[in-house]
Amino acid sequence: MGKTADLTAVQKAIIDTLKQEGKTQKEISERIGCSQSAVSRHLRRGDRTLRKIVEKDRFQTSGDLRKQWTESGVETSRATVYRRVQEMGYRCRIPQVKPLLNQKQRQKRLTWATEKQHWTVAQWSKVLFSDESKFCMSFGNQGARVWRKTGEREMPKCLKSSVKYPQSVMVSGSFFSTTWHLLTVPKPLVNGLLTMVLLCSIGLPTLLT
Repeated sequence: MGKTADLTAVQKAIIDTLKQEGKTQKEISERIGCSQSAVSRHLRRGDRTLRKIVEKDRFQTSGDLRKQWTESGVETSRATVYRRVQEMGYRCRIPQVKPLLNQKQRQKRLTWATEKQHWTVAQWSKVLFSDESKFCMSFGNQGARVWRKTGEREMPKCLKSSVKYPQSVMVSGSFFSTTWHLLTVPKPLVNGLLTMVLLCSIGLPTLLT
């Protein structure tokens, strides 16, 4: 006996349990009567399986990961799953939020940026820049967390798309090269066209002076 395929289901379960208890591979192999290389291969195979489960959907909870890992044949606890995923370099973070854009919208943004890449400071000084941010009026709106490694903050599979907003207050702002304006819009009045009309009514007189 020595190959991973030769290990019985009971032996594999014992290996996983002893590993959780902090036993070394040598101690585990002596305990169940198999080679150390067989123990090592079994543990590596389990880690590869867990990594595939994490990569399939970065927004799964520790409970979700444990369930799928158990279904693959690895008996373990949520605490062990969390620790093993951390050892692989993943951290449980609040996902970066980005607008949900289709391919046509992305292309239009790229085209706009390309056309303006050589604009001068004088040209940009005539532009009204505006943006808006949502401030939630209740707790518990962060949603699911995401498993990601260092440097993966902007990776598409780690981003959370935003479409509609929960109960909140929208704060819109605009600025030119010499001044800025801030506008709080109550939820009943949240409307893209209305917001722009209000911002322009405030900002255009400054722009034209």
